[in-house]
Amino acid sequence: MRKKRRIRRPIRALPRRSVVLAQDETDLRLFPPLRAAWSKGGEAARVWLSGRHARRVIFGAMNLRTGTRLLVPRQKGRSGDFQAFLAEVRSHYRGWHVALLLDEDPCHPAKASLRQAEGMTLLWLPNRASKLNPLDTLWGQAKDVIRANEQYTTIEAHVDRFLEYVAGLTNGEALHTSGVLSGGFWLKGVLSN
Repeated sequence: MRKKRRIRRPIRALPRRSVVLAQDETDLRLFPPLRAAWSKGGEAARVWLSGRHARRVIFGAMNLRTGTRLLVPRQKGRSGDFQAFLAEVRSHYRGWHVALLLDEDPCHPAKASLRQAEGMTLLWLPNRASKLNPLDTLWGQAKDVIRANEQYTTIEAHVDRFLEYVAGLTNGEALHTSGVLSGGFWLKGVLSN
């Protein structure tokens, strides 16, 4: 509870022209998570795998008041990729003070990342508290819809479908799906101010 208060206070104290963004990244892999498979009774199902397991990282931010999303696919999820994402955030929200709700993934607190985020308010989530980040919920819902048990021909096709789905949600659907609109959302009273 104390850790949540340490995040709520700075949000209340933000300058007038501010935006509060939940930030997170997610990995997409070419091979889908196998959630269901059929086989004859008493026989193990065959799962075919190749040696190539392509991967892409989607960096994202969602405005916790409006539901608008900014999505940036990258080859990797290193600090340089996060810094490129921060540059996109700056460009997209030019003229606004940005408050970023984020976890302590190793690419986030890197010195160069902190320099790139200078002038932004960084709201660090407690360790192992992914349930507090609404984007984590949004990623999981999107993966369930477009990815489970489905093999795409290329990683690019997979990324395109994922981005199409997440970007295709209305702002209200994104806020609802991520849990921001629920009565128990931990920042509910703070965001309405």
